[in-house]
Amino acid sequence: METVEMNSVSLKRPHSEDDAASADEIKRQKISEKSKTETNSGQSAETVTVKPDKSLLEDAKNEIIPNEEGEEQEDEELEDSDEDGDPESFADMMKHGLTESDVGITKFVSCHKGFSGILKERYSDFVVHEIGKDGRVSHLDDFTVPVDDEDPSEETFTVLSDEDKQRLEELQLLKNKETSVAIEVIEDTKEKRTVIHQAVKSLFPGLETKTEDRDGKKYIIAYHAAGKKALANPRKHSWPKSRGSYCHFVLYKENKDTMDAINVLSKFLRVKPNIFSYMGTKDKRAITVQEIAVLRITAQRLAHLNKCLMNFKLGNFSYKNHPLKLGELQGNHFTVVLRNITGTDDQIEQAMNSLREIGFINYYGMQRFGTTAVPTYQIGRAILQNNWNEVMDLILKPRPGAEKGYLVKCREEWAKTKDPAAALKKLPVKRCVEGQLLRGLLKYGMKNIISAFGIIPRNNRLMYIHSYQSYVWNNMVSKRIEEYGLKAVPGDLTLKGATAVHIEEADVHNYTIHDVVMPLPGFDVIYPKHKIGEAYREMLVADNLDINNMRHKIRDYSLSGAYRKIIIRPQNVNWEVVAYDDPKIPLFTTDLDKLEGKPLPVLPTAGKFRALKMEFSLPPSTYATMAIREVLKMDTSIKNQTQLNTTWLR
Repeated sequence: METVEMNSVSLKRPHSEDDAASADEIKRQKISEKSKTETNSGQSAETVTVKPDKSLLEDAKNEIIPNEEGEEQEDEELEDSDEDGDPESFADMMKHGLTESDVGITKFVSCHKGFSGILKERYSDFVVHEIGKDGRVSHLDDFTVPVDDEDPSEETFTVLSDEDKQRLEELQLLKNKETSVAIEVIEDTKEKRTVIHQAVKSLFPGLETKTEDRDGKKYIIAYHAAGKKALANPRKHSWPKSRGSYCHFVLYKENKDTMDAINVLSKFLRVKPNIFSYMGTKDKRAITVQEIAVLRITAQRLAHLNKCLMNFKLGNFSYKNHPLKLGELQGNHFTVVLRNITGTDDQIEQAMNSLREIGFINYYGMQRFGTTAVPTYQIGRAILQNNWNEVMDLILKPRPGAEKGYLVKCREEWAKTKDPAAALKKLPVKRCVEGQLLRGLLKYGMKNIISAFGIIPRNNRLMYIHSYQSYVWNNMVSKRIEEYGLKAVPGDLTLKGATAVHIEEADVHNYTIHDVVMPLPGFDVIYPKHKIGEAYREMLVADNLDINNMRHKIRDYSLSGAYRKIIIRPQNVNWEVVAYDDPKIPLFTTDLDKLEGKPLPVLPTAGKFRALKMEFSLPPSTYATMAIREVLKMDTSIKNQTQLNTTWLR
């Protein structure tokens, strides 16, 4: 097995790019020699041109940042603005973004020649099915609702008028000064009153009801049972004891990330988002299928949402006594279509066989590091250095490249005045990281940046230091493969259970590259005993960090470290090359297509274009884009794809 250097498709960094990024390059050059562009056997790696896909650029604006445990945590997403800028300005922004080599992604393990293809030309070309801890792949294949005599009647969902629902929602959320809402019972019967009582209590948690006579007419009066509490927790007394407290269901979603989906479900159900639980978050720009659990919401209410929600379907309902826990999944199964491929049948066969038999380098993908001229790992490094002025500066200072207009104005105001209040006035959307930090500075003052930074949600703050760990790991793995190739060597690390041990000379023949792990830097890990152990130390010294002291004075920012396999071999790898004429035609059927009885797409035997349909399963915390990178031999960075060709944007 040979290793192949990253082909040189990326352009040189513009002179206007952030100086800190240039400093990073200089530091890396001190540690390792400049990457070559030839294989170990002396053959040149093929330069690949990949037609950039608008959906990939769309993804760059909706990053999902995985956390250290291998699940994905969404950055708080900015609301849409009129000042999005045209596609060319976005392309301009990406000129200042990162390429793979900027974050240490420089090696391949396979020897085939690369070929081009388009990833995510349609979001339906990328389908993710969650694999549960029992190894079962989640599928949406059943809309039936478990029969339960204690469920309210279907009339519960239709008895209230839209006007009644609006008034009740405003009462529930304390949006007006009213302390109650009166609903007149038009056809006064006990059964009708019972249905209205059930409807209010079921659809508007936190409200109670009573019946009153007013001027000879019957009214149902809705009011807050627990005073001014906007969204009460589900009422215990209204849930049958014989039924599991959690309704588990399969969520099928299109072009929405998991947190957005849960926020939408919460809004329609009028409950808090924190009563939902899940094993992992899924991509936005994809069709994804995963299991969700919700506390004391009936399957009947959930199924009713299928009538009024776009891009979501809920099914496979069951009641259980436990929620789901983040990280409990075994992984994800991917079905991916790469359109308009140029590779020969032989190239494709070599590439896919290599993916199945050898695998790919388990790099952290580009979405781990952000898409603008200030990479997230730089902020993480400043946090670890305890350099809080630098943290503040990196987040708030003006940066090259196009951004939303209000962010540009906010940064300009900050650079000019260093006044948090003045800069904050330029932001119509305050939920972004910049807005949160400015609010913190306004509250705690410029001399207490640590507390101001603490206003940013914890997962977002930890994202920065995890990004730095990933940056170090990627660079060290590239150096490890360059130095020792694709075989286990004495001094490497492997796991015995959850404990890392060094591979000794006498035992090295018992191990392969698939057994080797490398550490993310921290205070609770050990390092390889060969040259790469010293390379870790040198890289951290260059960043003014002490590898022997990774504890931070703020406990949240102390890094314990972790171990990560350097090569991942996907499971259940299958592929097929198909011909097609219409770029808009779907090339396989989804779970929803099957439920709705849609036929398989009819494809020509010989068409204008060819597509590679591939399937594979990956464990948590691995990146499908890195597997696809190994197949195509392409730089997956948005910057590189934008630079290769932006004419389609015009």
